[in-house]
Amino acid sequence: MATIEGIQKAYIDYVLTEGEQPKSVYLFAKKNKMAEEEFYRFFGSFDAIEQYTWTNIMQRTIAEIKTQEVWSQYTSREKALSFFYSFFELLKSSRSFAVYSIKKQPKGFSTPLIFTDLKEIFENFADDILKEGLESGELSDRKFFSKRYKDALWIQFVFVLTFWINDNSTGFEKTDEAIEKGVNVTFDLFERSPIDNLFEYGKFLAKNGGVKEKMGF
Repeated sequence: MATIEGIQKAYIDYVLTEGEQPKSVYLFAKKNKMAEEEFYRFFGSFDAIEQYTWTNIMQRTIAEIKTQEVWSQYTSREKALSFFYSFFELLKSSRSFAVYSIKKQPKGFSTPLIFTDLKEIFENFADDILKEGLESGELSDRKFFSKRYKDALWIQFVFVLTFWINDNSTGFEKTDEAIEKGVNVTFDLFERSPIDNLFEYGKFLAKNGGVKEKMGF
């Protein structure tokens, strides 16, 4: 009897061997000695298998990092770094699939179908750790902009994923460097800065507009 893991494994083996998706579900099912309806019991298409594979890696990463004893003591920045390092460490075991899956996606600015669930899970995770940072005061709560922080983290994730796909360094050490620099720069922008102080000063002056008159200028 077919299983979700069995179909996933057979599909990945096929695309990595042939360099393309099977011609049809019928032929794929026949090759793997299963009825076509068994395939559709678990997946609606071949792309759905890829979507499931990416989503599973994302879910496993988040589940694993949350079991760390120090997780509750981490800052938002540290939680983001832990996620990035852990995700790409876990992805190493599926690198050939990841390279195949990403390189066959059409170029463009829209999120590929295979990443729709992955993006939602990532954004929910990012939203949670960013809210913690805002509540603790670690991150600056800027009107309008703080709601876009998770978008900046998603952009960072896509950038690192693309970088990793093309990284030929030993042990993907360049990717580790890209994570460290990229995530830290992103969180530097999220945290309070001299610009925030300038805005606060501007608000103060706006509320106290009569200062000039009181001083006789």
